[in-house]
Amino acid sequence: MFDEKLWRNFDYWLLFIVLAISIYGLVILSSATSNFSADPWYYVQKQAIWIAAGLTGLFLVISIDYSNFSRLSGYIYIGNLALLTLVLFIGRETAGAQRWIDLRFFDLQPSEFAKLAIIITLAVFLEKREGDMDSVKNFALAFIHVALPMFLIFRQPDLGTSLVFVAILYGMLFLGGAKLKHLFLSMAAGAAAVPLLWRFLKPYQQMRLVIFMNPEQDPLEYGYQLIQSVIAIGSGGIWGSGLYEGTQNIYDFLPAQHTDFIFSVLGEELGFVGAVVLLVLYLLLIYRILKVSSMAKDTFGLLICIGVASMLVFQVLVNIGMTISIMPVTGLPLPFMSYGGSSFLVNILSIGLVLNVGMRRDKIMF
Repeated sequence: MFDEKLWRNFDYWLLFIVLAISIYGLVILSSATSNFSADPWYYVQKQAIWIAAGLTGLFLVISIDYSNFSRLSGYIYIGNLALLTLVLFIGRETAGAQRWIDLRFFDLQPSEFAKLAIIITLAVFLEKREGDMDSVKNFALAFIHVALPMFLIFRQPDLGTSLVFVAILYGMLFLGGAKLKHLFLSMAAGAAAVPLLWRFLKPYQQMRLVIFMNPEQDPLEYGYQLIQSVIAIGSGGIWGSGLYEGTQNIYDFLPAQHTDFIFSVLGEELGFVGAVVLLVLYLLLIYRILKVSSMAKDTFGLLICIGVASMLVFQVLVNIGMTISIMPVTGLPLPFMSYGGSSFLVNILSIGLVLNVGMRRDKIMF
């Protein structure tokens, strides 16, 4: 049983916001899949199961003092690398990407769980070097710590998730005491290295990066998704065409409408108002996470919250950005909205960690 003081510290608003976004996502998902001929409710039912499973996992996470994860960080890091390596050998390949391990009852996507693993292990790494992150050696070691799993994910290939790791790294380094000079220099070096990394990208990844500047260059293939997405969102206007009434969705013009492009369905059917409601919910979500971080009793808890906030902010900005054609298509799901078991579980378990930090912000006296 939980101590009464833990429940007093529980952030009910944070949980409520997550549930609100998740239910909002279920509603939009039901519309996005309403034209699926096999079973229109199949994905809605599965997502509802993931929500229930995620809530169960969340309460399991908050039942364990988060400081225990610090002691297990070495095992978490090694296990993470092992899973990411394993998927390269036995992973199921879909659309040119080898990212999933078939567990019969569940397609495990190790790259999603790697986000949570790196938040925990990097938080431990930075806490141990608190006050000494201004050294070039420790700064470089932090990059290496993240680069190993990031490289394995890049090999799948999964450029989008690899970039999430960069967002997590910089967010946590900023609060972990790294010098701004080192952060800016490393960003400049990364930007300078882009032309060198170009040849390591798959042809379709290169085209995605090129085409978002002008989708009309290839309107029937690589530019098709972006064009249809912009049409869908633009046609929504202020109030939208109405739930289950979006023509881009109903007549199947919009690819991946239940996963990566679910925001396009929302924009067409609920319009600007519906999109603003979602963005406000995301802003409140990040605000509550940052509020918990400000009350954390130790650096480890603070850095966990910052890592989770960095991960969610980046995914929201990139996903929505690609649907309105100001970001390249990267395949990143919209947190708590897009259909997907692995991504939903990781996001809600991350929220469980944040709640855990908030619940234990004061030392319990016995």
